[in-house]
Parts: sequence; C-alpha cells; structure tokens
Amino acid sequence: MSRTEPEAREKLVEAGLRLLEEQGPEALNARRLAAEIGASTMAVYTHFGGMAGVYEALGREAFARFERHLRLPDTDDPVADLLALGLAYREYALASPERYRLMFGLAPQGSLPSFGHDLTTEGTPTTVTEMNDAFALLPRLVRRAMDAGRIREDDPVLVAGQFWCMVHGYVLLETIGMFGQEGRGVLHILGPQAINLLVGLGDDRRAAERSAGLPPQDLGTAKAAAEEPAPRRGRRPRSTQ
Repeated sequence: MSRTEPEAREKLVEAGLRLLEEQGPEALNARRLAAEIGASTMAVYTHFGGMAGVYEALGREAFARFERHLRLPDTDDPVADLLALGLAYREYALASPERYRLMFGLAPQGSLPSFGHDLTTEGTPTTVTEMNDAFALLPRLVRRAMDAGRIREDDPVLVAGQFWCMVHGYVLLETIGMFGQEGRGVLHILGPQAINLLVGLGDDRRAAERSAGLPPQDLGTAKAAAEEPAPRRGRRPRSTQ
C-alpha cells in the first residue's frame, strides 16, 4: 500500500460524511464520492470494495465520533453525569441527523451491516466495535450511580438499556418534529421521563430533580405547578457515599 492510500481513504470518508449531512444518503454514490476528492470511481472500489463498504466505513467513523462526543468528564454526582450523557446523545443526533440515521440503520439506502448481538444475552448491542465503545460509557455511569446508592443494584447493562431506549426513542421523535424546535420537549417530556425512570430505579425524586439541575416545579406537568412558584426549600446535604 502506498503512502497516499490511507490518506485517500480518510478523504473519501470525510467527503462521504459531508455529502451525507449536506444532501442526504441519496447523494452518496461512487462517482459523486470520488469526484469530491478528485479521484476516479475506481478509488471507491479499491478502498472499500464498493458502496456497501463505504456505508460501513461511514457508520464506523460516525460511531467513533459519537463516542468522543459522549465522553464527558465525571463530576461528584453520578446521576447528573448520567443525565448529561443523555443530553449529549441528543445534541449529537440533532447536530448530525442524517449521520445519526445512518448509524442506526434508518437511512433509506445503506447502513451498517446487521448488528447481530442481543444486548440482553451478549452484554453488547452489536458486532461493531465503535458502537460498543460508545454504548460502554452508559453502563459505566449506571454502575457509578448504583455504587453511590442512588439507584438499586441490578445488571448495569440492562439498566443502561432502559436509559438508551428512553433517550433514543425521544430523539427519534424530536428529529421528525414531534416536540417542536425550541427544546421544550426536553423540559416537558424527556426530563420528567428521566426523573420517573430514576425514581422507579430507587432514586429519591427530589435528589433526582436536583441532579437534573432544575427545581421540582420546572419538571412538573400540573398547571398549578407551572403557575405558582413552589415554596423555598433548604438543600439536602449531598451524600458522601
């Protein structure tokens, strides 16, 4: 392999991601992709074996970038960190919706190969290393919340799956406009749902609301709570466990 071949492959991947975001998956074809870097269509077949290989390379690179976007610094509040990961997940999807759809096999043409793993038995969601690396951040944070006594002991991978379902489902609906464009869905739907899931897993509701960084009335849905300010409450000392 010549010294320029890895560089050409990287340029094709960059061009593919750019075309995907700017014009959608319909714009991805061997001729258009090669033209983006001033090469012949043979370059696509040389480096990827065809468009199926291109889609796989784009998906893997998208997941690698996804993992880097989700890698946030830890704080002393593992539940706040868990919620922050969910918001980072949403942020990535909204910033790169076509890329996100490709990653999860939702593009009208082309996607990653069959994932082939059952999370409930395999412990990982896919055979794609880059996707597994991104997912691994979630059970790690779940484990921290369990170790801190915020949520009850359980299989962190399966609990992570519950959080993943919640955020992924919300994001899919938001990307097609179901919750408007101003982020109100986070306040009125995703936030309360996250709090309810945490409480169902054993967390104290007020502690969960504090970890979300919002006072209780901001996450409520009752009209009275929205119209009348809640009485001031002293802050509960943070657990040192």
